[in-house]
Amino acid sequence: MKKPVSQTWDLDSIFPGGSSSSEFADFLQRCKENIAHFQKQIKELQAPMSVEDTNSLVQTIDVMQKIEASLVESMAFVECLTAQNTKDEKAQLLFGQVTEYFANYQAALIDLDRLFLEIPQTTWEQFLELDSCKSIAFPLNERRQNALEKMSPEQEVLANDLATSGYHAWSELYSKVVGRISIPMEKNGQIQQLSVGQAYNLFSNEDRSVRKEIYEKWLEAWEKESDFFAHTLNHLGGFRLNLYRHRGWESVLKEPLDINRMSEETLQTMWQVIDQNKDLLIQYLNRKAKLLHVPKLDWYDLSAPVGKDGMKISYDEAADMIVEQFRRFSPKMADFAVKAFEERWIEAEDRQGKRPGGFCTGFSVSEQSRIFMTYSDTMDNASTLAHELGHAYHSYVMNDMPELAKNYAMNVAETASTFAEKIVADAAVQQAESKEEKIALLDNNAQSAVAFLMNIHARFLFETEFYERRKQGALSVEELKELTLKSQKQAYRDALGSYEPYFWASKLHFYITEVPFYNYPYTFGYLFSCGVYARALEEGTSFEDKYIALLRDTASMTVEDLAQKHLGVDLTHPDFWQSAVDLALVDVQEFLNLTE
Repeated sequence: MKKPVSQTWDLDSIFPGGSSSSEFADFLQRCKENIAHFQKQIKELQAPMSVEDTNSLVQTIDVMQKIEASLVESMAFVECLTAQNTKDEKAQLLFGQVTEYFANYQAALIDLDRLFLEIPQTTWEQFLELDSCKSIAFPLNERRQNALEKMSPEQEVLANDLATSGYHAWSELYSKVVGRISIPMEKNGQIQQLSVGQAYNLFSNEDRSVRKEIYEKWLEAWEKESDFFAHTLNHLGGFRLNLYRHRGWESVLKEPLDINRMSEETLQTMWQVIDQNKDLLIQYLNRKAKLLHVPKLDWYDLSAPVGKDGMKISYDEAADMIVEQFRRFSPKMADFAVKAFEERWIEAEDRQGKRPGGFCTGFSVSEQSRIFMTYSDTMDNASTLAHELGHAYHSYVMNDMPELAKNYAMNVAETASTFAEKIVADAAVQQAESKEEKIALLDNNAQSAVAFLMNIHARFLFETEFYERRKQGALSVEELKELTLKSQKQAYRDALGSYEPYFWASKLHFYITEVPFYNYPYTFGYLFSCGVYARALEEGTSFEDKYIALLRDTASMTVEDLAQKHLGVDLTHPDFWQSAVDLALVDVQEFLNLTE
């Protein structure tokens, strides 16, 4: 690859001019007009009574997919604009505009759902067998089934419209407030104002005094805005509960399970197996505390590097390592990574004004992706980079598919990303040049196991109880802190010396409105990817095309069917999950062996 590798992305190749782009304004205007025409088209459409009368419906669904691709393109662009500069007011307005268009589109789809329900079952089944529908039969049938379980179309349209300036607006406001938070930190005798993302990276600093200082200032920053964050979380939870009540849904897990195309039996089996296998993680936490010369790890020690200096890896070095390790498994995946680096699909620069966290977003019309993160020369950052490239590759191999057949859920999305991350992490361990380097890398992998099997478990426990208690009324800041600490202590088996009482405020995922319970899909993806990785180890590069086939099926079946078809396993039984956990804990055991 060309050196140095750029750490800033290229958005102008998609729409030049950023938030002032005239091309994007024209694109949005066409999108708005197409949605209006689509709404009118659906209202004039009659439900076909026979398969011979479905030509108009086929054309309508074709228009629907083109609009959806345009909306995905628009949202991806404004998401990138708002992430790269949280003070971009024009981008914030554009975000609201695109959200409104999405709402109008969703309202039109509700009318389409009503029409789907009017089609006789025999005609519907024949319709799905048409050549033009076979590849999207699963998502179409899924829409029809979901419509049967919701309120009347009129009520769903009203709820959808109200959500734009209510439910979703709370999430937008949260991001805006977080973007304005600055955390003071002294460096070289001067006070620097750090963004939340920059401050978070310091939890990986090798100096414990630095970690402790940023932790204390981190808590102060979130405490200052805690009343606002409590109001926001309560409003989001209240909206969901009221909507579910009107739909007749008793379980708060129904919607996230439906979205992730998985059964509650699979979810509970996964958590049960995890809970039965935490002893080794507790040993790891205790061993790491000993190595850091503390009685117990504090919350701010979880990402601390083992060793005095820790491992540093520059962005260029990380790029080379990722490409090299991808190539060992999949030449196609490696070539894709080179493309992403050279065509500047990645925003990784460490600077102020960026939003915290990392993400990958896809541009359906342009058939590209963009990756966002803040890189600060750590192995954890390198893992995040590989992780997000896994997301981008998932979208890339589906570019030629119909739009509806590309709407994969978060749990299988996390499978692709975590699989990519694991390829790089395991290869790095194998190629370590010294015992100290190997221990540091194993520690990094063990941190991932703790995050997926303990941290996310804490999030799941928190949200599950939050919704139960929210049914009785809003929770105060103190109640949210108490519930957070209770969940963390349970998930970590009380193995830490201190916890993060404002995690409910600082974790963006609790405030995402597109997908409720934005937590367990990460753990599912982590463990499911272990199963996929085990198969890749067995078959080598010959597994490459099978892996692509699995990715291309991710939006066209339930996860249970996906696992059965491509791996031959039953996700409702503990056997698969136990084997996945065993593989996930291999590095934890090796870390313990090397640090005795």
